[in-house]
Formats: sequence, C-alpha cells, structure tokens
Amino acid sequence: MKTSIFRKGLTIAAVALLFQACSSDDNAPGDVHDEELITTITVTLTNGGNTITLVSRDLDGPEGPNDPEIDISGPLATNTTYNGAITLLNEAENPAENITEEIEEEDEAHQFFFSTSGSVTGTGYSDQDGNGNPVGLSFTLETGAAGNGTFGLVLRHEPKKPNDGTLADAGGATDIDQTFNVAVQ
Repeated sequence: MKTSIFRKGLTIAAVALLFQACSSDDNAPGDVHDEELITTITVTLTNGGNTITLVSRDLDGPEGPNDPEIDISGPLATNTTYNGAITLLNEAENPAENITEEIEEEDEAHQFFFSTSGSVTGTGYSDQDGNGNPVGLSFTLETGAAGNGTFGLVLRHEPKKPNDGTLADAGGATDIDQTFNVAVQ
C-alpha cells in the first residue's frame, strides 16, 4: 500500500514538473530571444532642406565574416539640430523585409540607446511607446563646433521600462549595435 501511494505521489510530481517545464513564461531567466536578422540600418537626418544618411549594410549578418559596409552621404552642419529617423531592413530576404514595422508594432518591447562624442553633442527621443516610454525610431541629434565625432545606436529587445537611459539599467538583449564616425563642418 505504501509503495502504491509513493508511486502515485511520484507520478503527480513528475506531471507537475513536466507542465512547469513546458510553461511559456516569457520573462523566465535565460529565455532565448529569437531575433530578426537586421542586415541594413539607415539613419536619415534632416534639417530644413538638408538631408544626411548614415547606412550600415552587413548582408552576411553580424555572425558573418565580412564587416558591415558604411556609407555616410556627407558631413553634418555645425551647431545644428537634426530630426532623425531609423529604418531597419533584412535584405537577406527578397523582397527585403522591413524590420522597422515590427519594432513599431512591438514598441513596448524595444528601445534604442544613443551615444555621442566629439562634435556630435547630444540626442533626444521624439517618440514613445504606448506607456509613454521612449523608443527611438524618431529622435533628435545635435552638433557643436566643427570637427569629428561619433553617433552610436544600440537597439535593445525587452529592456526594463522605464529605465535611467543607460544600457546597464535597461538590460534586455542587444539586437543591433552600430557606431558611425561623422564629420561636422
């Protein structure tokens, strides 16, 4: 009799563990993020009639052997505020898949983080998710005196929101990380 009760208890425990292991808890530690392939990042900066594009194209993906090809259409103007927009594509697909649309649809699960140096003096968010937290598909970029500088962007999937604006506080998984070296004239 004791053996029968023990076996029933063991069976119930095994079934409970099986259901727990098959749980779809999206917030469980160690979850694997099934990220989209982003091969092309286009940053469009506009100020009046002046438009500058920054493009990073990595057709073999971040795990491929080739470095991304970087194309910057021209120098930024001194002491200027630009309106920025980011477009993300997967050009490994034919036709190219617009990943920007997915970021817009899942804006509460994404955030861009920006960094600047040198003559690129700052950035600000121009868009928000449904909870009023920044996303970064639209932003502003400011320049200072003539010289060289950098503009970096990191896209995080499932960051903590709200956060203090730093990658360390945000957590999440990095979808893209790109820095552009720019001239300011």
